[in-house]
Amino acid sequence: MDFMKLLKSLEELLYELVAWLVFYPLTMWRSVITPLKMMRYADIELSDRLDDQYDDTLSPPLFVLITLLLSQGLSNALPSVYDTTQAARELGSGSNLLIARGVIFGIYPLCMAVTLLRSKASKITRNSLRPPFFSQCYVAAPFAFFLVLGFDFISMPEEHGVLVGSFTVAFAMIWYAQAQVRWFMHDLRIGVQRATAIFLAAFLFATLAALLVALVITFDARSIATSV
Repeated sequence: MDFMKLLKSLEELLYELVAWLVFYPLTMWRSVITPLKMMRYADIELSDRLDDQYDDTLSPPLFVLITLLLSQGLSNALPSVYDTTQAARELGSGSNLLIARGVIFGIYPLCMAVTLLRSKASKITRNSLRPPFFSQCYVAAPFAFFLVLGFDFISMPEEHGVLVGSFTVAFAMIWYAQAQVRWFMHDLRIGVQRATAIFLAAFLFATLAALLVALVITFDARSIATSV
């Protein structure tokens, strides 16, 4: 009986992994091309039954994690003037690095979601924070992917990828900004100037917080490595 349960679990796992090959690129395409539609979709899906949620896409947090995993693998594959494996060695493993990246880039959707709730004067609870956070994951994943990819190109030896990298970073920033400004305009029913100001404040705070967390993680990892 236990063996049959194990086989059933493996069957479900295999199906999920193979299904990612279909639903991941579909989710990425829809998130890049129609970010606001995907953010609305995330809100609607949370009201469905648990088994019916995100039936034709990946769930937002899973989408972020897979995107960061692909980004991490791509960073290791591209030539760089930096040692791309150093961070993984300091943190102990590639999985620890993935978790660290998830925490760092997870700050952006968190800050945007909290900013929306505060602007609405809504009480911040686990239930109230979930919908805007899940919505934000659909735009945070492409932003993180293209931003990191751009810096990977910029760090290529002999400045071979500086032009392409600079363009990619600029694309990531502009695309993310327009999606967020439109999201604040729609959800808060405000004009473009106020929405832009709210976004810039939230983005600046999120960036400073992400840098601080990255520094703390790096310092702790190096301290542990030195003491061992």
